[in-house]
Amino acid sequence: MNKGIIGKKLGMTQIFDEKGRVIPVTVIEAGPCVVAQVKTVETDGYNAIQLGFGDVKPSKINKPEAGHYAKANLTAKKHLREFRLDDISNYKVGDELKADVFAEGERVDIQGITKGKGFQGVIKRHGQSRGPMGHGSMYHRRPGSMGSTSTPGRVFKGKKLPGHMGVIKVTIQNLDVVKVDMDKNVILVKGSVPGVKGAILKIKSSVKMSK
Repeated sequence: MNKGIIGKKLGMTQIFDEKGRVIPVTVIEAGPCVVAQVKTVETDGYNAIQLGFGDVKPSKINKPEAGHYAKANLTAKKHLREFRLDDISNYKVGDELKADVFAEGERVDIQGITKGKGFQGVIKRHGQSRGPMGHGSMYHRRPGSMGSTSTPGRVFKGKKLPGHMGVIKVTIQNLDVVKVDMDKNVILVKGSVPGVKGAILKIKSSVKMSK
């Protein structure tokens, strides 16, 4: 059964397995999240739940959001995310979800917003190679040919050029849940996940398993 929860990235550290091997992990505060809405095929055309995470002052949300939470008889939440699930029979409005949604050994997909890198050139942004750095070369880190001359006489759309890098939505798939700590309400996931410390993450069951 697929599951999901909203989390906050706390940072990275390392732990040791039973054989003494180092495992780099990301520490994620998983919830507590509250079910703000349950969507069904009959009412909305698909099965899903909406989860709210993080308290916020009522003055910080707009009227539609305030009405949405008032209808569910819940306090206002700072973040609201929707998770499409196959089975929603175990969820009802007001239920609270914590880190024990997932168990050690499960695999998850984690979605977040990547770190901003500012304006970058083609070498860092697209991984292109540089030109010769000596012997009179006048070409080092530039993007290269812009295309033909008179025909077509323009730069094609999609040409890899310098520009803003980062701050995009990225999903990392098939991450192992190494440990679940209910005392601190955190989960430890092997490897890195998108975003800076404090970034809001969408954690859900893996859609495909790697070999």
